[in-house]
Amino acid sequence: MNAASDAILARIDANREAEIGFLAELVKCPSDNPPGDLAPHADKTARLLAGLGFTVERHAVPPAEAAAKGLKSVTNLIVRHRFGPGGPTIALNAHGDVVPPGEGWSVDPYGAVIKNGWMHGRGVAVSKSDFATYAFALKALIEAGGIARGAIELHLTYDEESGGEVGPAWLLAKGLSRPDYAIAAGFTYALVTAHNGCLHLEVRVEGLSAHAAKPETGHDALEAATGLLAALYAHRATLAARKSRTPGIAHPTLVVGLISGGINTNVVPDAVTFRLDRRIVPEESPEAAEAETNAVIAEAAGAFPGIRAVTRRVLLARPFQPVPGQEKLIAALGEAGRRVLREDIPATGVPLYTDARHYSAAGIPTVSYGAGPRDILEANAHRADERLPLDDLIKATRVVALAVARLLG
Repeated sequence: MNAASDAILARIDANREAEIGFLAELVKCPSDNPPGDLAPHADKTARLLAGLGFTVERHAVPPAEAAAKGLKSVTNLIVRHRFGPGGPTIALNAHGDVVPPGEGWSVDPYGAVIKNGWMHGRGVAVSKSDFATYAFALKALIEAGGIARGAIELHLTYDEESGGEVGPAWLLAKGLSRPDYAIAAGFTYALVTAHNGCLHLEVRVEGLSAHAAKPETGHDALEAATGLLAALYAHRATLAARKSRTPGIAHPTLVVGLISGGINTNVVPDAVTFRLDRRIVPEESPEAAEAETNAVIAEAAGAFPGIRAVTRRVLLARPFQPVPGQEKLIAALGEAGRRVLREDIPATGVPLYTDARHYSAAGIPTVSYGAGPRDILEANAHRADERLPLDDLIKATRVVALAVARLLG
């Protein structure tokens, strides 16, 4: 295995500058979600992959299905390479959609600027880097030769920031792929084996407007909303006592992130709408978490005569939970990590939610592993000046390639 793995690593090193250039081109092409007009980036990616010698399948999501998820256009990409008959099929999944850049950048968020060995740009760490990691790992395996069985598929999808329902979940539901194992986007120094689920609820508090000079003739939706918020925040305090058994995950959380309402300063508000984020730890039932949250809202609304609270589920992302076979991925990536990084890669959970859950929910052993620094804070993920150490890009590529070679035998 040493001679074979040396050949793989030599090909990755030989392609270093090409891989960095490939990533730069991906960063320079905006793919913000929202607004979610993502087909142009998929087209760019497909052309870059074709330039590397890959055959690329383009799977366009029907416009009505994309629109139902708040997206303007989505095209998912699959690259398939079979080394030989028999053996497992391993899917490598990353997402090309990114959150909008926001304010506070010191460089052009679409400039792919390199400073002191770090590339800066929106999506450079989460997770356009893994498009490069997985593509160049596969390229090195093909060029090095020596693998006689099994297959690798690149699943490059475009709606992780919206929940993945028309990305990986769509590919699997349509029967376009059924891999034996999956590796999804992650960071270089940890193997993610579980993560939280997430519930987003929209709550509309409805009352009755009235002139501010005669407030008693109306039903104040804002006053009621403050009561609902107080009840939810009191409930949040109880969630902190529910400790998760999953390393890396503390307890369930609840945040109210958006609020709007009212007509004018001199009018009793007739309606207030807010949205909440309830993180669901792997040990919880998503249905029970939703029912509990709705019960808190209903009870609080009942204390205000003339008030009605209507809830609407915006998102329910189930937790990523391990399935049998995941231990083979952990062993292969752990062994490769020790060789490349000269340290152990811990297997841990994270409080985020990702597309990895879709593969695991389909019964496919899955872990998250890819290019990135020690954590999302160091990467400035979802913040200004998102960045990636280019050495970590190459290290992750080396780890993935060696691990996949081992899994393919």
